Amino acid sequence: MTAEPKTEVPEAGERLRRWRLLLGGATRSGESADGTDCALGAHDARLDSALAALYDGAPYGRAEGKKKRAGSLGASAPSVAAWLSELRELFPQETVRVLQSDAIERLGLRSLLLEPELMEQIEPDIHMAATLMSLKDVMPDSAKDTARQIVRKVVNDLMARLAEPLRSAVSGSLNRSQRNFRPRAAEIDWGRTILKNLRHYQPGSKTVIPERLIGYGRARRSLKDIVLCIDQSGSMAASVVYAGVFGAVLASLPAVSTRVVVFDTEVVDLTEQLSDPVDVLFGVQLGGGTDINLALGYCQQIITRPEDTILVLISDLYEGGNEREMLGRARALAESGVRMIALLALDDDGTPGYDHSVAAAYAGLGIPTFACTPEHFPDLMATAIGGGDLATWAAARGIALARGEGETPGSV
Repeated sequence: MTAEPKTEVPEAGERLRRWRLLLGGATRSGESADGTDCALGAHDARLDSALAALYDGAPYGRAEGKKKRAGSLGASAPSVAAWLSELRELFPQETVRVLQSDAIERLGLRSLLLEPELMEQIEPDIHMAATLMSLKDVMPDSAKDTARQIVRKVVNDLMARLAEPLRSAVSGSLNRSQRNFRPRAAEIDWGRTILKNLRHYQPGSKTVIPERLIGYGRARRSLKDIVLCIDQSGSMAASVVYAGVFGAVLASLPAVSTRVVVFDTEVVDLTEQLSDPVDVLFGVQLGGGTDINLALGYCQQIITRPEDTILVLISDLYEGGNEREMLGRARALAESGVRMIALLALDDDGTPGYDHSVAAAYAGLGIPTFACTPEHFPDLMATAIGGGDLATWAAARGIALARGEGETPGSV
């Protein structure tokens, strides 16, 4: 479709034009909404029509005569697909994402996400991926392939943006922690050893006599075990998507052993699917209750090297199971040497709602608890692997760790 040229508006009328587009053409009672008497050109009329279909309950489309109303869009996926296509033509990508999200909630379009014609018009983002994940079990087979394609687009975008920073941060931290100055013969890093000992070069024999040997880390076992324990309740949807991607990246690092565990009132270990983050995400069942106690119990069973294990619990800490027993398990894990971290959210949306009393109890156990944005997760993991003080790390970024009722943790 060829975009229609924008109608030029005199500078003096630009403010009226903006008000006209902001207020819309008519109120619910049919009276004039703005009093601007500002006539819209063809392009602005298309903008107004597209927005009215979403926010005003007005008819959608440019054709004269009988038109479908916004409330009836749910009866026809192709009609909604055409509307989404027009949004993509008229608005910037970020605006399209906002409008899509509003449409799902305001127009009841969740059922239409089951139609491939609609999903092919969707502008993929993390919230759309979470919506499709939540619908996967009721989605017809004909739509599942398209849904996976949309989720894969989101995953590929996140991988391109976040994978390398995580690999670099974690690998750098592991390299610093795995220096081996008493290597066996097969473990000597000759390149680093020679560079470190060049001052001991013997011209007569044309030989470097090393004063100190530098070796590779012993790679026969992982240097660190990482467990991502993820609350898959509906409020944690975006966190689940980010955690699935990070879990797959960590699993690709040979120096760490990574496990991904998701839970609601049941626990599912998705570690075997980490080779493909899309498989991980489609193994998640968003929604349902929350039993952190059950999840921590499972983690206790799979942790075999507590002092070399980092356990990241991603949850808002609203426990639906046995809270007292859950806190006892958290204490036992911390006292066994496990480096436990509680992330109240792993997303872009800022500070979440969370259970203040449980957060206070975690603080008393020495378990750092705060929200984290995806961009800072790599540095967080590097600090944890390197044995750094996470409270100091957070304070350096102006982040207050959760302390309990009345104090809200910052989002890293």
